[in-house]
Amino acid sequence: MDTAEHEEEIVPIGCGDDIVKARQKGRELASKIGFSTTDSVLITTAISELARNIVLYARSGEIRLEYAKNHHAEGIVVVAKDEGPGIGDVEQALRDGYSTSGSLGLGLPGVRRLMDELEIESCPGEGTIVTASKWKR
Repeated sequence: MDTAEHEEEIVPIGCGDDIVKARQKGRELASKIGFSTTDSVLITTAISELARNIVLYARSGEIRLEYAKNHHAEGIVVVAKDEGPGIGDVEQALRDGYSTSGSLGLGLPGVRRLMDELEIESCPGEGTIVTASKWKR
């Protein structure tokens, strides 16, 4: 897809308004790539969860949205990066119901279900990078 092929957008995250902006940019890129309305909703929901985690746990960071292409499909890669406290136990953080903030604990497990691929790199005291991809079918 010519219009999306070189797309990359970085959205600084520091407050609730930034979460909305990241969602909008994600929706725009998903549309350019040709995702269905349903998949676009899944992608923007994942972006919301990742951006909300940045605001809640790290106070600031960024969401990077990238066009991606592999041998079989086009897709979108969402990279959430912060320099916050990090995640002490990534495996535990991916369990439904686990939360250190008193929430329902559905954020990261939800992102894992909404997207096709999820990778988390985190170092306590240094921050977290979450990379989530969705492929157009």
